[in-house]
Amino acid sequence: MTLRSLAFYGMLAAGMAAHAEPPPRPPIDSVPMAPIDSAPEVKLDLPVTAGPFAPTWESIERNYPGTPAWLRDAKFGIWVHFGPQAAGMSGDWYARKMYVPGTTAYNNHLRTYGHPSVAGYKEVLRDWNPVKLDPARLTDIYKDAGARFLIVQGVHHDNFDLWNSRYQPWNSTRIGPKRDLVGEWSRAARAAGIRYGVAFHHEYSWWWWQTAFGSDTQGDRAGVPYDGNLTLADGKGKWWEGLDPALLYNVDLREYKGVTEAAYSPWNPPPAGLFGRHTAYATWYATRWAQRIMDVVEHYDPDFIYTDGTGPQPFSGSHTGTGIRADATQRVIADFYNQTLKKRGKVDTFSIIKFRPDTNGTVNTEEGTIPAGIKSDQAWIAEVPVGDWYYGPDFTYDSGAVIHYLLEQVARDGNAAICISPLPDGSLDDGSVRMLKEIGAWMRINGQGIYGSKAWRVLGEGENGKLRTLPGGSIGKRQAEFRFGPADFRFTVGKDGALYAFSMAVPAPGSEIRIASLGAAANLLGKPVGAVSLLGHQGAPLRWKQEADALVISAPASMPFATAVAFRIE
Repeated sequence: MTLRSLAFYGMLAAGMAAHAEPPPRPPIDSVPMAPIDSAPEVKLDLPVTAGPFAPTWESIERNYPGTPAWLRDAKFGIWVHFGPQAAGMSGDWYARKMYVPGTTAYNNHLRTYGHPSVAGYKEVLRDWNPVKLDPARLTDIYKDAGARFLIVQGVHHDNFDLWNSRYQPWNSTRIGPKRDLVGEWSRAARAAGIRYGVAFHHEYSWWWWQTAFGSDTQGDRAGVPYDGNLTLADGKGKWWEGLDPALLYNVDLREYKGVTEAAYSPWNPPPAGLFGRHTAYATWYATRWAQRIMDVVEHYDPDFIYTDGTGPQPFSGSHTGTGIRADATQRVIADFYNQTLKKRGKVDTFSIIKFRPDTNGTVNTEEGTIPAGIKSDQAWIAEVPVGDWYYGPDFTYDSGAVIHYLLEQVARDGNAAICISPLPDGSLDDGSVRMLKEIGAWMRINGQGIYGSKAWRVLGEGENGKLRTLPGGSIGKRQAEFRFGPADFRFTVGKDGALYAFSMAVPAPGSEIRIASLGAAANLLGKPVGAVSLLGHQGAPLRWKQEADALVISAPASMPFATAVAFRIE
């Protein structure tokens, strides 16, 4: 049964006879979203793997043993945010923006593929072939840079699965590279001895894709529909014969108020509510969303799963979960943990749900932001791209900016995952490779203050008692040009129990370094300072003294370090 037939049967519930043709689609932006306040949560007809975890939050929280220690040990990871949208060389969201005239993505698509009414995103999928993508080699590069885990993209908002998907024929084993990319990444991570998880961004593909149902409003092709309007029958005799476009682009939902405006906005989701005329389709969509994740869990045994969105759970009826209220998330997580228990004999995995408050069994994220203070209420991973989430020209590659970002997050009790977008062919450009090598060199010197660490009682300090923080947002020129001074510090407590004071700038040789938080009068350490050393320093022991208002350290005469240095304090 195709998606359009399911949408049609959803209309039958509103009183249409089974043999009748669907009525004309309501005008764009004319149908109010159905309210969610009085709507019960749909319980999907989708069984989960047998085990102690039932598909309810109560069961998940009661049975989950806690976030595994390996996440705190790992601390630093690479976000492998890569897929066919890289082909547009237009940064993030190429698949949606290529149907929006005037955008960089639209112009790049015209130049490379032609008009989206003739050659749409499906042709991008057909032609995309990252011949230089070598997950084993890239994983070695990432591990050498100090990364201890990978977040691997399984499916983005473009709705294209990057594995041998049982539930989505539009996938990378059938179209484009004809490779099981998730499988390749999973084998590479296992061989390298690092953890990996798979990320799923297809919850809101059904309204994210609405630009593909539009058309140009001016020019030679004004009013000519884009290829999102094609049907399965339209493919007869064409390269995509047998592939239903509705399984890629989903269905036209622009009749609902706010959907079109959201589709053409830089980010905003539609207003909260339900797609009331598409209840059967919505239930099918939520079920298929869950089945695709369960498919990956069953066949690739990831260390964690990641669901994208802006609400407390996918399919909540609001935020990015607009459209239906369903228990798809609970079913996915219960199945995941039961599968883990069955395969590993213990649950040492976790589930990332962005923006979900503290819940035993889930991990949160901070996307592009730096918390104001120490955040120890739940496990979390800070995530940010260098430049953008997909490749574009003229990114700024600066190892110092990435290291400072890592220090900001680790000092706040977080973990960090950095996206370094590969080129469309799957390779890294020279700037990325150089940056990763420099990060690796720094981590080999300073990693003992990072891996396995936790926040101290004080986040950091700055000149005149003012904490200066790296700018938020994607890592680029602003972060690279931000200058810390000799009074800027961040603190961690290492796995060895020692305190690590990271100077966010390399002190001048022979200079006097004052750390106010470690003055004897404040007694924040709970004992007198007994020893001070500088990570990576090979010369004579440091000269230091603990005064009432500060720990005073004399920098060595030679300081051959980059970006930041760490003082180990006992």
